[in-house]
Amino acid sequence: MDPIWLLLPSGLAVGLAVGVALQKVLTDRKIGGAEERVRRVLEDGQREAETVRKAAELEARETALKTRAELDEETRRRQREVAQIEQRISQKDEQLTRKLDQIERRIADYEAKERGLLTREREILDKEARLSSALDEHRRKLEAIAGLTAEEAKRQLLASMEEEARREAQLLAMRLEEEARETAHTKAKEVLATTIQRLAPDYTVETVVSIVDLPSDDMKGRIIGREGRNIRALEQLTGVDLIVDDTPEAVIISAYDPYRREIARLALKTLVADGRIHPARIEEVVEKVKKEMEQHLKEEGEKACFEVGVPGLHPELTKLVGRLKFRTSYGQNCLQHSKEVAWLAGMMAAEIGADMKLAKRMGLLHDIGKALTHEQDGSHPELSLQVLTKYNESPQVINAALAGHENVEPMTIEAVLTEAADGISAARPGARRDVLESYIKRLAKLEEIAMSYKGVEMCYAIQAGRELRIMTKADVVSDLDAHQLAKDISKRIEAEMQYPGHIKVVVIRETRAVEVAR
Repeated sequence: MDPIWLLLPSGLAVGLAVGVALQKVLTDRKIGGAEERVRRVLEDGQREAETVRKAAELEARETALKTRAELDEETRRRQREVAQIEQRISQKDEQLTRKLDQIERRIADYEAKERGLLTREREILDKEARLSSALDEHRRKLEAIAGLTAEEAKRQLLASMEEEARREAQLLAMRLEEEARETAHTKAKEVLATTIQRLAPDYTVETVVSIVDLPSDDMKGRIIGREGRNIRALEQLTGVDLIVDDTPEAVIISAYDPYRREIARLALKTLVADGRIHPARIEEVVEKVKKEMEQHLKEEGEKACFEVGVPGLHPELTKLVGRLKFRTSYGQNCLQHSKEVAWLAGMMAAEIGADMKLAKRMGLLHDIGKALTHEQDGSHPELSLQVLTKYNESPQVINAALAGHENVEPMTIEAVLTEAADGISAARPGARRDVLESYIKRLAKLEEIAMSYKGVEMCYAIQAGRELRIMTKADVVSDLDAHQLAKDISKRIEAEMQYPGHIKVVVIRETRAVEVAR
């Protein structure tokens, strides 16, 4: 075996030993350095800990000093508050002591007054007892002298006082009622005078005939036609009477219905202007005029609403308003009457601060049922109720249409104004053509009602039946009775008669003492 290979293990062992030794030396150095660093770190930590401890002690000492100072300040503040409270308590105690002294003095005064009151009460009781005994004795003496018991005398006294009180109450009521009536009449006259002066329309009483002018008298023969066939066709289609007489260059159309009369007038004017007059042409023209009249009614209604200032009516109501132009009441044109009522009611509402627009609407629609009386059964208030309800008018407007016609009380001040305006419009001179016979009967009825009362000597219906003047017997009717008599007669007239406007009842009582010096 080669010696080198024999030495190799030993060399390796030596190298290994040397490496281990070197490694150990290096390890010891590293450990020594680490220990040195650990030592330095520990020393630094101890120094920092000592610094932190000293700082904490210093901060704790400062905090303690600050807290102590605050506690001292709080203690001093509390001491001051306690001192103030003690001072207030002391003052309160002094006040309570003074009040207690005052209360004790008052109690002593009250006890003294109570003793005095008890003494006075005993004295009063004694005096009452003596007075009661004296009154009983006095009453017995009076009863013996008068021959009446106390109850009988009391009844007579009460009856006398009651009669006197009733008389004073009647006088007071009469005076207050008269003052209220005078004030109300004055204000009403001012409003009515202002309103009527502002509205002064012209009146033309509607007649039952219309006149159509002709270019020449030769046209009359063409209107009549062969054997009168043209005039018969026109009368049959329009429902009017045509009067062809000696009036030069004119034909008279007669009919109570203004609507039919207007259709006949327009148709005849068209036929005369056209020149072709025969039954077929007459029928064609009449039908055309009837269709045009529907549009004309709408235009008249819109015109009336615009003039009065009542917008927003239902289209059918507007057409009915236009139809009122061809209706009359006692010779008064219904549309003109409705417009006038609307104007009057609106102006009166403005004068007293009521709703002017609502009053105008009520006035324009108050007689709307008259536009339907020729088509449906029933009175015009009933028809007004139906048509206004159908087209959704307000309950206030419906009430105004019924007030004064169906004994319906007005619900609003505007309805009262509408009723007054209706009476004013109907009562204006020349507004209506009344029948003479009914007028005379109304005057006779007024005088008959007045003469039926006891104590009435004479009576006269004057001012076209607007005033009833009554003369009474002074020895039968007293002043108070005259006041009551006027009221009773006016109530009876309201219940038994129908009349436009108002009737003033004047009762006159006169006492004359006549002596002759000789």
